[in-house]
Amino acid sequence: MATKKVNAIIERANDGTYSIYMDADEMDYLVTGTGKTVSEAMNMFIGGYEDMRRYYEEEGKAFEEVDFDFKYDMASFLAYYSKIFSLAGLSRLTGINQQQLSHYVTGRRHPSARTVEKMQEAIQGFGRDLSTINFV
Repeated sequence: MATKKVNAIIERANDGTYSIYMDADEMDYLVTGTGKTVSEAMNMFIGGYEDMRRYYEEEGKAFEEVDFDFKYDMASFLAYYSKIFSLAGLSRLTGINQQQLSHYVTGRRHPSARTVEKMQEAIQGFGRDLSTINFV
């Protein structure tokens, strides 16, 4: 039987910390994680999942195993990767105005579904392009 896929949403709080939560209201359990960085929040999240599995085992309860599909909200992606991608560079890559991207980072505005799709396609295409690069 295939393991259930559950979205794990990564968000950035106003204080600059990151949180991750399961987007699965139908589950018998919920896992969250927080941290100063995405990596720290992910470690807390995965640790919470392992703790939940152990708890269910100790209680003799059936535990539903899941695979997580980690997804960033736009503000957290832009903030987390700002050390790698400048807003000017992302604007050139995605065709989205730099000022608009700035609004997404600060949370003053939220992108439409079409804009999210446009950004995702551009960034994933860039990633595919990078994966074909070979050096001499």
